[in-house]
Amino acid sequence: MFSWDTWKEIFETIQKNKLRTFLSGFTVALGILIFISLFGLGNGLINTFDKFFQEDATNVIYMFPGKTTIPYKGYKSARRIEFDNSDLEDIKENFPMFLEYVTPRITRNKLVKFKEESDSYNTTGVDWGHQFAEKTIMMKGRYLNVEDVANKSKYAVIGRLVEKDLFGGMNSLGKYIDIGDSMFKVIGVYQDDGGDREERGIYMPYTTLQLIEKNTDKINQIVTAFKPELGYVGAIAYENGLKKFFKDKKFISPDDQNGFFIRNVADQLNQNQQFARVLQLIVAFVAFGTIIAGIIGISNIMVYVVKERTKELGIRKALGATPKNVIGTILLESVFITTISGFLGMVIGIAILGSLGERLAEDYFILNPYIDTGVAVFATLLLILFGAIAGYIPAQRAARIKPIVALRGD
Repeated sequence: MFSWDTWKEIFETIQKNKLRTFLSGFTVALGILIFISLFGLGNGLINTFDKFFQEDATNVIYMFPGKTTIPYKGYKSARRIEFDNSDLEDIKENFPMFLEYVTPRITRNKLVKFKEESDSYNTTGVDWGHQFAEKTIMMKGRYLNVEDVANKSKYAVIGRLVEKDLFGGMNSLGKYIDIGDSMFKVIGVYQDDGGDREERGIYMPYTTLQLIEKNTDKINQIVTAFKPELGYVGAIAYENGLKKFFKDKKFISPDDQNGFFIRNVADQLNQNQQFARVLQLIVAFVAFGTIIAGIIGISNIMVYVVKERTKELGIRKALGATPKNVIGTILLESVFITTISGFLGMVIGIAILGSLGERLAEDYFILNPYIDTGVAVFATLLLILFGAIAGYIPAQRAARIKPIVALRGD
């Protein structure tokens, strides 16, 4: 079956039936190409979800004050809830087994000046832990520390683009900037993977900002991180504990969903990972369907091939060819065409994913679509295997053809 004569006969058959060979190969190549493209796009979507959550820490819970909608314990509805410094201390005292750090956020838009240069920037009062919540990357100097907050120091950590806007090419470290008519010393310059908007911000100790604002103790938001080793179960337990504690403390009805809001990044990440897994299963199902379509296409073409070659196969059997020889020749031809076409489709599919990667990320937010080489090769081999099985049925039918019957046909 693997003799040179057999191969010579296969190549002659391919040469004589170019259209049929092309259609067979095209069906296989297209099936693999579609499979690789769909699977790669599915991986690209998963990468997009992962990147979205990688910009900030994933063990963080954000708390926002709201307005009550249900009367409770003598308090009317439509009562605006406020957070203050005591809430930070309560979290530290009541949740030490969960807590990694807690930091407030007090955000203001202020006019910032340096010599003749000026512009408005988001200025946020924070504690030292905010650096880890936002994954702030220090380019120069340092971030705020515990002493800065305790001493209510007039220190500022500015974004890369703030330094570029106000200082040009000058080093800003140690210089003083005017923030809302108060002078602050620049102790650090940061960058942020979140983009330009994130790098046009200024951080200062929240205690300093409260002091400037008539020594208030009010805060806008609370950001608290749980210990990463607690995992998803610990994150949900911490969230539920915070909800109960603050509803009791602020006299909010347990049924009131608007008194204050919690955004648990770990919970969102888990939900998106589940969605990504379901999406990947759907994509895999559709992609596998293309392989099935390719197998059916091969089977249909092989049925046509056997029918077309009925007289030829009859003559060969009349000259002494055994059923095994007939099956072997047809299968070898099928596997040869399927193998060449399958790997060609695989290479083209991988090349297309690579060439479209940047464009997809820019236009459709599909980041770095890819497929593991092992998965691509396995899918191709799977198609070849099932293609051979699909070709075996008509080949076996051809082996049972009686020479007298075959020679009598048209």
